[in-house]
Amino acid sequence: MQHDLLNQLLKITDEEELILQNRREINKDIYTNQSNFIIESQKFLNQESMIMVRKHTRFVDFPKHKHNYIEINYVYNGELNQKVGNQKISLQQGELLFLNQHIEHEIQACAEEDIIINFIIQPKFFDFIFSLLTTENRISNFLINSLYNSTQNGQFLYFKVSEVESIQDLIKRIIIEIMSPAFMSESTIKLYMGLLMVELIKHADKAEHTEDYPVQHYLIVESLKYIDEHFQSASLYELASKLNQPDYALSKEIKKATNYTFKELLQEKRLIKAKELLESTDIPIASVIDQVGYDNVSYFYRIFKNKYNQTPKQFREHLAKK
Repeated sequence: MQHDLLNQLLKITDEEELILQNRREINKDIYTNQSNFIIESQKFLNQESMIMVRKHTRFVDFPKHKHNYIEINYVYNGELNQKVGNQKISLQQGELLFLNQHIEHEIQACAEEDIIINFIIQPKFFDFIFSLLTTENRISNFLINSLYNSTQNGQFLYFKVSEVESIQDLIKRIIIEIMSPAFMSESTIKLYMGLLMVELIKHADKAEHTEDYPVQHYLIVESLKYIDEHFQSASLYELASKLNQPDYALSKEIKKATNYTFKELLQEKRLIKAKELLESTDIPIASVIDQVGYDNVSYFYRIFKNKYNQTPKQFREHLAKK
């Protein structure tokens, strides 16, 4: 299977064919509609997708750019030489580089045998992972700065994990699941990605990273975990009591780190959960509203429509037509 996948990835793409024939530069229109070079996730992901993989384009230097998503570079074969911020990095086979959406990087032209897999991931994809994280680690710090962009700090995590079989196996499983989707692939990918984060935390000694983490994120990680686990009945006062913090001080810290209030984060979690229940079950809408922690039906309808541009009933009817 691995040999077949490598042969598939070694094939010249249409974009690479044009580069080899007569174009020695990147066609930016493929990647962005903006004048400044910020690669846009909507160029590769449809509205309902949160993650995909794309083979990095070979044979041409890739100019300095940012993304509006989290990118993971994975060297499937060969190597990848790039400048991330002000640091030169030579990524070797089996190694990973996490880049948040606030850091610039530029990439040297890859040779034919250099197969680089780019994971394109919407930041919100990682929401559920906070329930798996320990309170203070490099990944939680990185994800907070990626999910909540008030700091605008450019950060990367460079994992030298080529010898860690459990990580290599998970990455290949994710690639195959995305490239050849089957029944329950989306849920499978989420589970694999969660396991990958756990494995990377366990091997944090093999990671290099930017040093300028803005603040300690213990309170924020614990707050996000609390919302994730107790969204039905969560309250700022209960959370503050659990963390031995004054509620006004905790509220200020949450707003400072995430750019959202506790109430806004809780509402977002409840709406996402409601959408999942509407998609995956046939329980009555009134029961969905109750299960996510609301007792005011008209208020729920209003905020649901404001987020998804349709009422819960219209959302279900649209799914049924599909």
